Amino acid sequence: MASHVAVTDDSKQLRQQSYISKLTLTNFRNYAGLSLELEPGAVVLSGDNGAGKTNLLEAISLLTPGRGLRRAPYADVAREGGDGGFALHARIEGPEGQVEIGTGISGGDGEGGRRVRINSAPAKSAEDMLEWLRVVWLTPAMDGLFPGPAADRRRFLDRLVLAIDPGHGQRALDYEKAMRGRNRLLTEGSRDSGWFDAIETQMAETGVAIAAARAELVRLLAAMIDKLPGSGPFPQADISLAGGLETEIAAAPAVDVEERFRAALANGRERDRAAGRTLDGPHRSDLVVRHRPKSMPAELCSTGEQKALLVGIVLSHARLTGEMSGLTPILLLDEIAAHLDSGRRAALFSILEELNCQAFMTGTDAALFSSLAGRAQFLTVDHGSVGPTG
Repeated sequence: MASHVAVTDDSKQLRQQSYISKLTLTNFRNYAGLSLELEPGAVVLSGDNGAGKTNLLEAISLLTPGRGLRRAPYADVAREGGDGGFALHARIEGPEGQVEIGTGISGGDGEGGRRVRINSAPAKSAEDMLEWLRVVWLTPAMDGLFPGPAADRRRFLDRLVLAIDPGHGQRALDYEKAMRGRNRLLTEGSRDSGWFDAIETQMAETGVAIAAARAELVRLLAAMIDKLPGSGPFPQADISLAGGLETEIAAAPAVDVEERFRAALANGRERDRAAGRTLDGPHRSDLVVRHRPKSMPAELCSTGEQKALLVGIVLSHARLTGEMSGLTPILLLDEIAAHLDSGRRAALFSILEELNCQAFMTGTDAALFSSLAGRAQFLTVDHGSVGPTG
């Protein structure tokens, strides 16, 4: 991992809030133009379905590497009727002072990649934003995470890793690029051993690094989950990894695991050629979650239990991120209150305050957040405009 900070009980001393004090959108989804002054702590966004609440969260999620919480093509993010581009700008207040971050695409850029500027200077990569803030989200689309496909859980896991290990995103991109190259050689019927050797060496190096980063995150997160009260509103989860590399990395030096993985790729070329794709590697791993109090696989739990498990994991990860990076992440909690009873809502709000984080929460009914009166910023979203809740 990029940094190692001991997980301690006096974690509140280690966490410093990094928050968005101003957000400006131009031609983003249903916002032709919007400028919002924001406060630290809880921010409640209420409004009708389709008013643009999740669009605001999506904009904030683009202040971190990747395609954001919807993983949408950039052309879809640009406002219909605009010039085909979009821009968002955020003023961030943090322990190192104030920073201005801007990102977006110009009309006609299409999928050429979005640009990032930090204090008006071009960033070397989107990963540079992680120096100033970390963003983690929980959306209704994730409610099916546990019974859903393994790819969704890998994506969720890698997002958690990225929040504490900024280099993880680039490793994943490098591995996927190398794997696409190998798959192309397989489908084209190539027998060029030189090309295969070079690509498989890169896949072994990056693949083992990915597995090691995931294994470290799971180890640290499990230790943080253990600190949750056994009878709390968000049950403890037992988490583990299912994957060949992840299992090996726990028992052998990384250099040995790399060599074995490289050899396995070389020996499996004909099998993979018949399948038309690479069948072994970290792209086939899975995150395994169990409901500890019930000793039950998460996918077999009720919908409400799965939601509570997921919230508990995200909150534990927020604590971990604060201790590992010194920055508590900004949390984006879309429609979070509607699926929690009053007791769990109250517990959630208390935990968010204890975390000392900026948390954006959306809902159609502001009354669900009434217990936060005087402790949160309440905003009403109304189809392209945002103002204080009356």
